[in-house]
Amino acid sequence: MGVNFNNHSSDSHGEANTGLLIGPFRQLLTMNNLPEKGKIADEQLEIIQDAGIITVNGLISRIGLYSHLEDEAQQNGFGFDFLNGDYVAMPGMIDVHTHICYGGSRAGDYAMRLSGKTYLEIASMGGGIWSTVQKTRQASNETLLHALLKRLEILLSEGITTVEVKSGYGLNINDELRMLEVIQNSDSLLPIDVVPTCLAAHMKPKDFNGTNLQYLELIVDKLLPAVKSRNLSNRVDIFIEKSAFTTDEGLFYLRKAKEIGFDVTVHADQFTAGGSEVACLEGALSADHLEASGEKEISIVAQSNTVAVCLPGASLGLGMQFAPARKLLDAGASVAIASDWNPGSAPMGDLLMQAAVLGAYEHLSLAETLAAITTRAAKALNLTDRGSISKGKLADIIAFPTHDYREILYRQGKLKPAAVWKRGKRMPLPGPLQGSV
Repeated sequence: MGVNFNNHSSDSHGEANTGLLIGPFRQLLTMNNLPEKGKIADEQLEIIQDAGIITVNGLISRIGLYSHLEDEAQQNGFGFDFLNGDYVAMPGMIDVHTHICYGGSRAGDYAMRLSGKTYLEIASMGGGIWSTVQKTRQASNETLLHALLKRLEILLSEGITTVEVKSGYGLNINDELRMLEVIQNSDSLLPIDVVPTCLAAHMKPKDFNGTNLQYLELIVDKLLPAVKSRNLSNRVDIFIEKSAFTTDEGLFYLRKAKEIGFDVTVHADQFTAGGSEVACLEGALSADHLEASGEKEISIVAQSNTVAVCLPGASLGLGMQFAPARKLLDAGASVAIASDWNPGSAPMGDLLMQAAVLGAYEHLSLAETLAAITTRAAKALNLTDRGSISKGKLADIIAFPTHDYREILYRQGKLKPAAVWKRGKRMPLPGPLQGSV
């Protein structure tokens, strides 16, 4: 379906600092008034037919019937971003777990996995994370920034309006700071909101002469205070796994990071269980992966305020089981879905497709899947100003070229947004979907 937009405002993309009426939409999927935890039925979704959205200063001011909002917009001299055709609007998607600041490629790792090597075996042979660390250290700031910006542009064009980006491929003081500076610079160069996370505790670097604990102590003493003083990130992550750090080491590190003033999250239960319990014990915002979580871990996560972040891209990339999203929801957990876009285990980076596939395999309702990439994703990043379309929230909006919201996941990622508004401003989209703007 082609796009035929006719903009009646003086600026074809709309200005974030003026009033603007966007619409009409055949359906507006607000994602309002949904529970933060547990199951969600499709009948709980708030859907406004023939809807419009008024934005002022980059925020949502009013939502409702387009015909009613049209008079208000005219009386106030607002601009119009008129949509001619059938479109479904929903909040901009939020990808809460990515590793898209890196150098090089790991296509060789992928080939070895297909030939029968496991993730841990490849890591022991010099591949895996350490391979990317070496390539990232060798890359210039300009090279890293250029590659990161290209990936961010792809995400924005596909309807991701907020994305978390981790460090973790520097694994020494200077290169971790350098990565975080590149990530911070990218946030100022593109409209997409970038949330940086310090993942210096990705693994103990092979060129560090000391124990895991000594490496973590170095991070706590030297790196994290510099990250805090330079305002490069307010989030810290750690990989708790046999190939990385133990549960006891994770507890030590998270407690120290919290004392310095960081929010914390955990790579947990990817291959072996244990990390999710640490995450919940320390009040982490999220426990991410959970492919190896059993009944005990599911119960612990469900009884906590920690969001369970499922990463289907890693399962697809590694050829392993998905996280038990259905069991987590049935137990009462808050479940988000993220892409885990990284050069090794999850090189695809297509959040919508991955969410649709996970939903099909785990028998999630449409509402549960959509909440996992919007409102519950916002909770995983501790962001209260986005994730739904309601008064006072950021005007981060995406529109799909369809008359029925169910088509979005039914098409399993092949139906992409025809328009993206970031803080009330229409973003130019590449290719044939852009339309006449």
